[in-house]
Amino acid sequence: LGNVPIDVKDMGIDMMSMSSHKIYGPKGIGALFIRKGVRIDNYMHGGDQENNRRAGTENLAGIVGFGKAAELAKENFDAHVKHSSQMRDYLKDRILSEIPDTFVNGTMDGRHPGNLNVTFEYIEGESILLLLNQFGISVSTGSACSSKSLEPSHVLAALGVPDEMIHGTVRFTVGDMTTKEDIDYVVDNLKTVVARLREISSVNAKKGW
Repeated sequence: LGNVPIDVKDMGIDMMSMSSHKIYGPKGIGALFIRKGVRIDNYMHGGDQENNRRAGTENLAGIVGFGKAAELAKENFDAHVKHSSQMRDYLKDRILSEIPDTFVNGTMDGRHPGNLNVTFEYIEGESILLLLNQFGISVSTGSACSSKSLEPSHVLAALGVPDEMIHGTVRFTVGDMTTKEDIDYVVDNLKTVVARLREISSVNAKKGW
């Protein structure tokens, strides 16, 4: 939502969940699209709210905020995708050209405009995350829905990335407010962090994992 064009009819979507904060709307509110004819059990009984599917008072302020955010996301879609893609590619180019033994996971064609998943060989992504946090930089070692899981990503495994390299993977996300100055700050500190971790790593880079 907000990053790729979606038409529930043309795409034959039966059900789709959406989160407001993904398009800069208020947190704590979402939406569920259910195609006509799809039957689901009630989530909560006792009231007739949300077509009798979930009882309880609706978050009206959140709903209005989500609606406005969706309106703005549609209006600014092209500009958002262009800016996010440019910032993502600038980040990618700096990382790959200035930090050795790194590679991007997945193709760049059809990629989420604000997402960059990078593997740094010979070190742990969790260590990168902790050290970057000291510079006020937030990254993730997994997908947003499973960032606390220590299990290797099944998606990266399906792409053929070895388990030991999956653990050296970091996910970077950029957005509408990201600037080149932000990325320069991230990469400059990232270079220091990666160099420090590789220096103390017990893994011999020449022998690999």
